[in-house]
Formats: sequence, structure tokens, C-alpha cells
Amino acid sequence: MCGIVGGVGDIDFRRYLIDGLKKLDYRGYDSAGMAYFLSNEMHAYKIAGRVEDLDAVVPSFSNATSGIAHTRWATHGKPSKNNCHPHVSMNGQFAIVHNGVIENFRSLKNRLLARDYKFASQTDTEVIADLIEYYFNRNGSTLSAIRETIGMLEGSYACGILSKARPSRVYFMKNSSPLVIGVKDGGKSYFLASDLSPMAGLAEQVIFLNDGDYGYIEPNGIRVYHDGEEYEPEFKDYDFNFFDSHLEGYPHYMLKEIEEIPSVIVREMDNYFDGKDYLLNESLIEELKKAKKIHILGCGTSYHAGLIGARYLRFAGKIAECTLASEFAYDPYDLDEEPFYILVSQSGETADLIRCLKILNDRGLKTLAITNAKGSSIERNSTYTCLLYAGIEVAVASTKTYVATMVLFAIICGCLTSSTKAMTNLSSLLVAIRQAIADKNKIKSMCGAFKNQKDAFFVGRGYDALVAKEGSLKLKEIAYIHAESYEAGEIKHGPLALIEEGLPIVAFVSSSTISSISRNNFEELTARGAKLLVFSVKGIETAKDAYSIEYLPSYLTPAVFAVISDYLAYYVALDRGLPIDKPRNLAKSVTVE
Repeated sequence: MCGIVGGVGDIDFRRYLIDGLKKLDYRGYDSAGMAYFLSNEMHAYKIAGRVEDLDAVVPSFSNATSGIAHTRWATHGKPSKNNCHPHVSMNGQFAIVHNGVIENFRSLKNRLLARDYKFASQTDTEVIADLIEYYFNRNGSTLSAIRETIGMLEGSYACGILSKARPSRVYFMKNSSPLVIGVKDGGKSYFLASDLSPMAGLAEQVIFLNDGDYGYIEPNGIRVYHDGEEYEPEFKDYDFNFFDSHLEGYPHYMLKEIEEIPSVIVREMDNYFDGKDYLLNESLIEELKKAKKIHILGCGTSYHAGLIGARYLRFAGKIAECTLASEFAYDPYDLDEEPFYILVSQSGETADLIRCLKILNDRGLKTLAITNAKGSSIERNSTYTCLLYAGIEVAVASTKTYVATMVLFAIICGCLTSSTKAMTNLSSLLVAIRQAIADKNKIKSMCGAFKNQKDAFFVGRGYDALVAKEGSLKLKEIAYIHAESYEAGEIKHGPLALIEEGLPIVAFVSSSTISSISRNNFEELTARGAKLLVFSVKGIETAKDAYSIEYLPSYLTPAVFAVISDYLAYYVALDRGLPIDKPRNLAKSVTVE
């Protein structure tokens, strides 16, 4: 999702910027652009489309002194030339490319509007450009302007910035979004990118910037600052292994992606709600309202998220159910009952769902694709699309897209019921997930229960039973432990025969309504020697519970319990020395039935 390329010095800028963007193609994008200085004059080109389309419109040039380029995956505002990067400040003094999300951009934009600033796009990035320009006009220093701007921003950003006052420089600033600098010929040329792939084969050493860093690169020089103080960055040799470049200090992608979940939620909230109104397609909402029945189709983790989505929709007054796509593909039903179908797929290329979609399209039925992959087969061929905005997920086991799908269903139901309470509750969800992430070492300490174990249970009632399905899947996928999920009330109808001394059981309790009866079921398990790990919500916890999450409405607790389950699977697999990001026999995109 979104890529940055930039540089200064003795570089064939046209080739480097275009080729660099192509190397970032894996991230997914909907538009592309570049800006560069030639003879002290800034040139900018942008297009809603592919990098190949940008290549076709950028003229041949040589002897440029600096340049930046970007591939954009729409977050703030639809894919369009106006919303594409680079963004130029109102008076043309700065051009900027940006990865990340500025959470408070609306309030900042209102301040600038009050100072007679005009905006050409719907993006948060343009606000950054105008803020830098505003402070520059006050103090005459680009570095000071960048530092003051950093003090105003809330959220994540990695930025490459061109300044009309200094055509030979590329300025930068970074927080919670990757940005790397490459060095060539002992410092005669420098490269800037969101990962190492664009500079592979060009740079000789690299500098990994820290959160809060800002500064500039210029031929024969680099300056890096933090909190107003300059420091000497560390130059490192690097073998430019493509995937390793994205780890940002994490040992595995799965761990990194679990901890990206809060930023994903913020991005979704910002894309589908403007602080007052929902931003979902009005025609889509009308179709959902008039549908007699809503079917959700998915596979694996997407199916588990769909089960929760169906429950949300029933709460919103709809008749809804979720079905495995692999089953529906060979036993389609309700095709003549004015149904509406929602297809959930992280990759948008799931073969079982593509088969289902063909059946539905042949019948002329309306469909919604919920996916993380714009331009994918399912996205292109569905009537409507809602993107998850989760960014690239490298680890085979989905983590952040599960939560992102839940959040999207909550937003859809909030829109259907014309209630903004869902958005307030999602803010509480952010608090609870961030706290669980902060407490990950507590969760890690519980993994001894799985030592030398071949089996495990996940149990709960209601929403807890639904997230138990995802928890058991993660333990199977990553830790290679045979894990099953059961509705707590069903344990006594057969599975109780499997309980043995020391069998680890993960149990969830999300509300006072089910707490008493669920805990009675748990007692049946401990009485037979099971090792019970109970995860509850503050306010209904007991002294014996393993961990209690921050209070929030029970319908959102599966998102936090999923984070806990992901950590459990991750740390158990880590202890066993397993290939966490690429478990055996599994693929990220399942393109065969």
C-alpha cells in the first residue's frame, strides 16, 4: 500500500523513479505521480492509473537535481489525478509524497481554511504540504517548518519533500511508517524510499530512519534531526533481500501485522466516516436495506469474520447468514429470493469465491466484494466494493484483515441503522487493542500451557464461540497444534470425552449475560484436569482469569480476543522454532479450489 521513491545527486532520475515505482507494485495502488527539479524549475506529473501510464506521459529529461515519486492506494478521497501524489502546497513552494494516515487532518485543514488556504484535493497529504508552507512563510527555514509541522500531526507518516528554495535537496520526515535512505559513491548520491527494493543494485549502504526523524539529503551530504537536535546516522551494509526490507525491526511479519491493527482501524474509520456522516456508497446501502436476505460467503479467516458480520446484520434487522464459499459453489441456494451476496476475500483472488461470483453474476444478482486488494478479480467483477485498507499482509496467516473485516461490518451496520454509536464504540476498541498489544508479554507468559501439547480447545458462547473458531485456526496454521473450537454449551454433548490431564483450553467471556453459564461449563473442564486460560472483560473478570481486556461492548470483543489468539499462536510457534510467516502447505492467496 502506497510507495515512495526519491533521490538526489548523479542519478538517471526518470529511469530510477519509474523503475522504483514498478518495484513497489506489490503494495497495490490506484494512481502514480512524480516531481523533480530541472534547471531549478519544479516539474510534476500525476495520473490515476498504472505506473506504465505515468511512464507514457512523463517526457524525456536528464540532469535533474532531485526527484520524488509515489504510488497511491486511495485512503482520503477517491482515486483521481487531484488526489494523486505528489501534492503541491497552495503557493507552489513545496511538493510532497506521503505514506500513512494523519488522524487529525480535518481539524488541521479547518485551521488552514481559516487562514485562507485553498485545497485542490480531498487528501490528508495536502494538509501536510500547506502546513510546511505556512510555517516556512513565518520563519524562512524549511527544517524549522518541518519540525513545527511534526508537532501538529497525529498519526503516521513517511514523507519525501521538495522545496523550491532548495532544488538540490529532498527533505524527509518519518513516524510509524517505513522510510529508508540509501547511499551511493560515498555520499555523492542518496536515495529515499519506503523500502529497499527501489534502490537495490544502486545503493551501497543504507540508513534506517527512526520514528520522529526528519532532515534532508543533498549531493555529498545528509542531515538527520530528532527533537531539534542533529545526530549522525548509522550507515549499514545490506544485501537488499526484498522481503526482509519490510520488517522494520520485527523478527516476523506476523508480529508486525498484528501490531499494525490499530492503524488499520483508524484508516477504515477515516475512509468510511467523516466525523458526521457515513461515506459508504448510497446505492449499496439501499440495496442492503431492500434485500430480503443477505448471504455472506468466505473461506478460512474471511469466513470466520463473515460469521461475525452476519450476526451484526441480524442485529441491524436483516435476515443474514454466512456460508463457506467452497460449499456454496456446489450447492447454491436462495438465488430466486431477492438476496444480496457479500463476498469476503483478503486477496480478492480466492478460487472458491470466484466460482461463486460467476454463478451469482450469471443470475444477475447484486454483490459486494469486501477485500484488501483493489483491482483483484473479485473486486473487478462485483457490483460494489468496500476495501479494507489494511495494507499489504505478507504473513500467510491473516491477522489484521480479520479485524478489518469485522470493523467494516460494524460500520456498514451503523450506516444501515443510521446510528453513529458504532463509531464511538470503535474508538473504545482502539483503546482495548492498544492495551492488549502493550500487554503482549503477559500473553506470551501463558504459552507454557501449550508446551509439548498436540491438542487444544477454544470455547465460548455467542460472539465468543465465533472468535474461538479463528483462534483455533491460528494455532493450527502457525503452531501446528491440532485445535478445535466448540460452543461452550456443546462440550457436554460429546467433546467432554476428549478432556485429558493438562489439555490446554482457551476460553472467552465477553459479557455479564453469559458469564455465569459459561463459567459453569468451564468448571466441567477443569474438574477433568484441563489447563484453562480464561480471557474476559474488565468488570466481569475473576481472580482466576488469565487476562482481562478493557471494557467495550461485547460485539466488538472478538477483535481484541483475536489479537490475543494471534499472539498465543505466534509465541507458541516461536518457541517451537517454526516458520511463522510461511507455514507448511499454505499459501497467502488460494487460487485453486
